[in-house]
Amino acid sequence: MGRRLILSIGGALSTAIAVALLGACGGEGGTTSTTSPSTTEPGNRGQGKVPTGDGIGGVGLAKVGDFHEPVYVTQPPGERRDLFVVEQTGRIMVVRDGTPIARPFLDLSDQVSCCGEQGLLSMAFAPDYAKSGRFYVDYTNRGGDTRVVEYKVSSDPLVADPGSARVILGVHQPFTNHNGGLVLFGLDGLLYIGLGDGGSEDDPDRNGQDLSTLLAKILRIDPTPSKDKPYTVPPDNPFVDRKGARPEIYSYGLRNPWRFAFDPVTGSLSIGDVGQNEFEEVDLVPRGAGRGANFGWSAYEGFERFNDDQQAPNAVPPVLVYSHDDGCSITGGYVVRDTGLRSLYGRYLYGDFCAGVLHSFPAQPGHRATDDQPLDVQVPSLSSFGEDNAGHIYATSLEGAVYRLVADGS
Repeated sequence: MGRRLILSIGGALSTAIAVALLGACGGEGGTTSTTSPSTTEPGNRGQGKVPTGDGIGGVGLAKVGDFHEPVYVTQPPGERRDLFVVEQTGRIMVVRDGTPIARPFLDLSDQVSCCGEQGLLSMAFAPDYAKSGRFYVDYTNRGGDTRVVEYKVSSDPLVADPGSARVILGVHQPFTNHNGGLVLFGLDGLLYIGLGDGGSEDDPDRNGQDLSTLLAKILRIDPTPSKDKPYTVPPDNPFVDRKGARPEIYSYGLRNPWRFAFDPVTGSLSIGDVGQNEFEEVDLVPRGAGRGANFGWSAYEGFERFNDDQQAPNAVPPVLVYSHDDGCSITGGYVVRDTGLRSLYGRYLYGDFCAGVLHSFPAQPGHRATDDQPLDVQVPSLSSFGEDNAGHIYATSLEGAVYRLVADGS
């Protein structure tokens, strides 16, 4: 079966149900530290020596607050005070100066279908948010279909204007799982949108290798309206001139790219692509190499052949694959650029919803991962990671807690 972000009734997460989660399955975990955050300014994110082996460790978790099924954390460009937490059930909450605010920034609870793999799944602030007040959300509507919608902040910086909604993109979802769900502005200032293969299991509609559908893809658009369309297709997108292909497509051959990221130092693209029955994978390619890249699904699951009727001769192989002996649903993270986390600097951080233990390996785009190391911290039901403007990394638990990764003893 496809895995799903399954929320339990009354807040208790059933282990039997949870293994069907998050575009694949999901996590467990336990110990945390309550050390206070340290400060790191973005200008300090130089490229230094990447730690390996016995140097990995010395990391704790500082609790930011408790929320209702949190699935993402982000911050507006240039912001220092306010952190935004996305709740799967439909609200966006604000943490100001380290204190959660009770009033939602935006409440879409009556517009989203939830839960499983559905719900309010992420948000992204426009690069010019300080001037335009524009931000974007990705959710499944009451009919279960994907909607990417633009909103604007109100005159109160802690409250969005619900009447400003403008639908950017609508995508029909044939099943309830594999919705992807991440919206993210890249280093080029364009909006990237992750979409899964449409769900069920085994890619029944063979969307992975089909360039005529937006499903199983990462899209790249300019959300500025163009003539009769609510967005603009960048002219340098890889398939704008290919007959029968959707011009919005940036990368394809993805089962459920629940979380992906761009390294602000190298520009590399990392994707945690949730697997089917056997394997979870991390894809990591150099700056620009994601343009037109085919990551293999459903001809391949990890390194193994999957649907024999699918061909992907130029598929980009994963840099890391692990089996369901070690987890059930990958939660993709970031190449760490917080200089306060010296043991993780330059390493790709990720986890698994079911296993809960955080892992990292040196980020070497295009090369098989080596020195994959567990951290001595766990996050129960690990649903996502997030990053602020100083490079601080956050981890969210579907059970409610949001943590920041800190150096032990800081």
